[in-house]
Amino acid sequence: MPFDHNDHYHDLLLRELPRAGRRALDVGCGNGTFARKLALRGFTVDAIDADGDVIATAREQAGALELPADISFEQADITRLTLPPNTYDYISCLASFHHVPLETVEKLRESLTADGVLVILGCYRETTAADHAVSALAVPVNAAYRLAVFAREQLPAHRRSTLRRLPEAPVAAPRVSLAQIKEYASARLPHSEIRRLLFWRYLLVFRNGRGAGVR
Repeated sequence: MPFDHNDHYHDLLLRELPRAGRRALDVGCGNGTFARKLALRGFTVDAIDADGDVIATAREQAGALELPADISFEQADITRLTLPPNTYDYISCLASFHHVPLETVEKLRESLTADGVLVILGCYRETTAADHAVSALAVPVNAAYRLAVFAREQLPAHRRSTLRRLPEAPVAAPRVSLAQIKEYASARLPHSEIRRLLFWRYLLVFRNGRGAGVR
C-alpha cells in the first residue's frame, strides 16, 4: 500500500517556484517525478541522484513524455560534484539532504542565482517531546492515506497502469535533529524559513534575494 510522503508535498514545493526562473537543479531526484513536474512548468532541469537504477528509470520515464523543457539526468554524488556558481533559479532536495553533511547547503547556496530559491523537504531525527507528539499524530493519518491508496489501486484501470513497480532509491535514518538544522540554517541561510510538516518531514525555504517573487 504505497503512500509516498515526498510526493504528497510536491504542490507545497511548487508554490515556491520563482516567477522569472528558468533553470532548476533537483538533488536526489529518485525516479524523476518532481523533475518532470518542474519541466512541465518550463524549467530546464539538471536532475542528479547517486543511485544508478533510479536514474536509469528516471530517464526512461521522462523519455516517454513530450515535455516543454529538457531534463538532464546524471548519476552523481552532490558532495563530490562541482556546481557552477550563480546558475540555478530553483534548487530542490526531496528527502535527500539527510544523506549528506549539513555543509552541503553552502555549495547549493553558491549555485543559486541572485534571486534563486532553495527548498529542502527534509527528514530529521526525533529528539524532543514535540517531535514524538507529531510523529504519533501522523501514524493514524498515514494509515488512512495508505488505505485510500490501496483502495484506489484495486480499480481495474489503475491496476493495469501500475503493474510495474519502479525501483526505489536507498534510504537512511536521519542523524541530525530539527533543532540542529534550524541552528545551522540560521547561521548559513539567513532569513530562511523552516517549518515542521506532519509526515516526518520539515520544509526549509531560502530565497536568495528575499524580494524574489514566486509563481
